Amino acid sequence: MQFQVSNEFIQQIKHLIKSEGDTSLQDMLSEIHFADVAEIISELNLSEATYLIKLLDSEKTSEALMELEEDFRERILENLSVKEIAEELEEMDSDDAADVVAELPNDRAEKVIAEIEDEKRAEEIKELLSYDEDTAGGLMAKELVKVKETWTVAGCVREMRRQAENVTRVHSIYVVDKQGKLKGRLSLKDLLTAPAKTHISDVYIPNVDYVDVDTEGEEVARVMQKYDLEAIPVVDHEGILVGRVTIDDIVDFIKDEAEKDYQLAAGISQDVEADDNIWELTRARLPWLILGLFGGLGSVFIMEGYEEALAKYKELFFFTPLIAAMAGNVGVQSSAIIVQGLANDVVKGSLFNRLLKEISLSLISGVTLGILVIIFGFFNGMEFLFSFTIAISMLFVIIVAALIGTFVPIILDKRGIDPAIATGPFITTSNDIFGIFLFFSIAKLILSF
Repeated sequence: MQFQVSNEFIQQIKHLIKSEGDTSLQDMLSEIHFADVAEIISELNLSEATYLIKLLDSEKTSEALMELEEDFRERILENLSVKEIAEELEEMDSDDAADVVAELPNDRAEKVIAEIEDEKRAEEIKELLSYDEDTAGGLMAKELVKVKETWTVAGCVREMRRQAENVTRVHSIYVVDKQGKLKGRLSLKDLLTAPAKTHISDVYIPNVDYVDVDTEGEEVARVMQKYDLEAIPVVDHEGILVGRVTIDDIVDFIKDEAEKDYQLAAGISQDVEADDNIWELTRARLPWLILGLFGGLGSVFIMEGYEEALAKYKELFFFTPLIAAMAGNVGVQSSAIIVQGLANDVVKGSLFNRLLKEISLSLISGVTLGILVIIFGFFNGMEFLFSFTIAISMLFVIIVAALIGTFVPIILDKRGIDPAIATGPFITTSNDIFGIFLFFSIAKLILSF
């Protein structure tokens, strides 16, 4: 049965911490999964959480720490000594250890690495920190099982047993040459059925998907998704096997990227959490609000230029919000589809063909909505010419908004800018301005004012 963290259980933990019932705490939590321990810790205050981390065995708390929210983990680490942090890192996978070190201030990070007793582990962490965090090198872990093509099956099994002690999950067995260059992968079935004296070079599979240390995280995710991989090996520029990216790491990366894109689309310029301080939240949100303000002021100046028209056809004023809303909605729809397509690498082919497709879609939507406007005008006693003006204006506004929503993300992507920026206030504000300008320009042309 799945363990449930109840309020009564949390209160019992708090009571034991307050009374320093260390033995009882250790007995209660000894058989509990590290993910549940992390949930328990997250329900405690900082001093209580720190007490529990220091009390429990590092083998359990190291895993639990990685399940905590980053901000809370950083606050706990501030309350741990350099030696205590080093002990936690020695129990973590190398990629998780590197992530924790990256969260520390530079001077403290150096002291923590120097405190790690396992020199090989310290060097691995330093190597991982040298890569960009959003590349395969920054995402990979050093723990893996690899065998040399010159070994026999019997020797291979003995070596695999030794290596597997330090690997949490053995997804694949990789084959390398004497220089450590990736040659292929080894099927467990072939290994078990082959004679003991058979050389690995005679049974391994030479075809293996891999990525370079500088491969962008999005590309790593795309390859793993395309070929349905649980792990993918990572090689350096010389083809030497240096690590692997596992499915749990790439899922965390995708989740983080999705959260960033969602915030960007909502007009938040940096990664923030709901419990961040007011200054951080303001810095993230205010720039886009300022953009929206200038966009609104731009619309006001456009309408001021048609003051005489509004005096003669005051009904135009009442339809302005409708035109602006349609422009913004269509633009956001188009940009959202393109941004999703860019993320999934399905936006391909001729830009001209995409142009024709967007115009066709816009015509269908614009004509349908225009007819509905004319019908609305008929039942509300509006002049046909006026209703026709609104309908034609809406048609052109929808076409332009769709084109802006389609091609702005593509252009941003080609220039190395996150296209998700084009699904939020940026696209809405620009389409509002273009929409109102087109509305009054077309109205002036048809109604002759």
